[in-house]
Amino acid sequence: MEYPFNEKDLLRHAAEGNSTAFATLFNNYKDKLYRFLVQANGSPELTEDIIQDVFLKLWKDRANLVNVQNFGGYLYRMAQNHVINSLKRMATETHIIQELSKKQEDTCSDVEEHISLQEVNRSLHSALNKLTPKQKLVYTLSRDKGLRHDEIARFLNISPSTVNNHLIEALRIIRRQLRTTPDSFTLLAYLFFLLS
Repeated sequence: MEYPFNEKDLLRHAAEGNSTAFATLFNNYKDKLYRFLVQANGSPELTEDIIQDVFLKLWKDRANLVNVQNFGGYLYRMAQNHVINSLKRMATETHIIQELSKKQEDTCSDVEEHISLQEVNRSLHSALNKLTPKQKLVYTLSRDKGLRHDEIARFLNISPSTVNNHLIEALRIIRRQLRTTPDSFTLLAYLFFLLS
């Protein structure tokens, strides 16, 4: 059964578990949301992940769709929050690795652990070397110097959104590199446990 684009009906049917109604909502918003997110974060790869995550969350919480008054606004807010949370999560992971690198001499109690920490440190430096000069500069000013986005923007004479785009891409590259490090996720999970 195909539905005409009557948003309230679609939301009601989707809330009742009708996947066709939900697919219609998805198809009517995915392209607009994609353009909005690519403009906001500059990364097509990250944008696709966010859209998938947002619609998956909407489907899991579909019973609440019947209460949504403005689906477009609701969807954009969800996507925006997801971008912010992704950036915070990536920044936290990277910060933990940096702190780990600084303290590795003190925290290593045996040879195997020391080798693992050295590998993570090497991966971090390798990832930093893969950044463009502008990404590396923005990353350094943000993470090492502790400058806010608006301060970096003024310092480099670029917009805060450009700073944000450079930082998102830098963190994505670093995160992808760290994923290839043996046992790095075990290490990150342990560190998150200690710091939470």
